[in-house]
Amino acid sequence: MPATTTGEPVEVEIATRAEEQAVVDTLVLAFSSDPVMRWFYPAPDDYLRYFPEFVERYGGKAFDHGTAYYVHDFAAAALWLPPAVHPDEDSLVALFQNSLSTERQEQTWAVMDQLDEYHPTEPFYHLPTIGTDPTQQRKGHGSALMNHALELCDRDGVRAYLESSSPLNISLYARHGFEILGLIQEDTMPPLIPMVREPQG
Repeated sequence: MPATTTGEPVEVEIATRAEEQAVVDTLVLAFSSDPVMRWFYPAPDDYLRYFPEFVERYGGKAFDHGTAYYVHDFAAAALWLPPAVHPDEDSLVALFQNSLSTERQEQTWAVMDQLDEYHPTEPFYHLPTIGTDPTQQRKGHGSALMNHALELCDRDGVRAYLESSSPLNISLYARHGFEILGLIQEDTMPPLIPMVREPQG
C-alpha cells in the first residue's frame, strides 16, 4: 500500500515470519546508537547478541498479526501490536535477568513499573519499535511507516501509543500527532518518553 511522503510514494509491505530476520537486521542497525538500547548493552558483542532477542520479545507478535511492516528492501521497518496484543513481558524480564547487571536490572524494573502507569486504559495500537537503516535515513521511510499504521488507527478509531527511547525521534512523532505524556528516568538510565495519539478524522 503506497504511503505518500515528501518525495515519491513509498511502498509499505507487510512482513511475514519468513522475513523476520531481515526486519530484525534493519532494526539492529537502526538502534545501534539508541541511548536506551546502548545503555542496556554498551558492549557491541552484547548488543548484537541480545538486542535481536529484545526485539522478538517486545514486538515479535506483530509478525503473527499482520502488523509488522517494512519499506524498500528493508531500508526501514516497524513493529506494531494491535489492541489486546501485548509484549511478552515474562520473557522480557527473563532476558533482562540473563543479560543485565543487578544494578541495571533494578533501574529497569523501576522504569517498567512507571511505564505501566502511562499505558492507555482503552484499546490502543502499540508501537514497540520503528527504525531506519542509518544509510537510508532522510528519505521519508519513517514517515511512510507511521502514516501506514496510523491510517489503521484512524480507521478503527483507536489510540496509538509509543515510548520514545531517543529525543531525536520526538519531532517525527509530534508531526504525526503524538503528544508527550511524561518523562521517565532512573539514575543512569537515559529517559524514556511515553507518547499517545488520539484517532483523527
